Amino acid sequence: MQRTADMRARGFSLIEVLVALAIFGLAVIALLNLAGESTRNTAWMRERILAGVVADNRAVEASLAGRAELDAMMAIREGVEEAGGQDWRWTRRFEATDVPGLMRVDVTVVAADSDRIAAELTLYRTSP
Repeated sequence: MQRTADMRARGFSLIEVLVALAIFGLAVIALLNLAGESTRNTAWMRERILAGVVADNRAVEASLAGRAELDAMMAIREGVEEAGGQDWRWTRRFEATDVPGLMRVDVTVVAADSDRIAAELTLYRTSP
């Protein structure tokens, strides 16, 4: 009788092993979900950063332009720029403000294959 009790005390029962495997399986599923979410966030963040670079480029161009260049820019309000191996469509809108001598410039950037806005930027500069 003593020998049977010693043998049972040394191992796990089938139920204990199944419960342990179920807990391990749930943990693996949670980790796989976390890894997938991280991958999606990385792609989204890359898109936002590259679109922000394009918006910054268009804004700096508008803020540094002289009078003649600014007049030409007001005629060209949209274009395509390549950044990060991807094409980005940008639009730039010039608008007068209530303050004399000050204009507002809005820049919007979307991926070439999308209609979702990836970056927006607004700046103010002196009017020509």
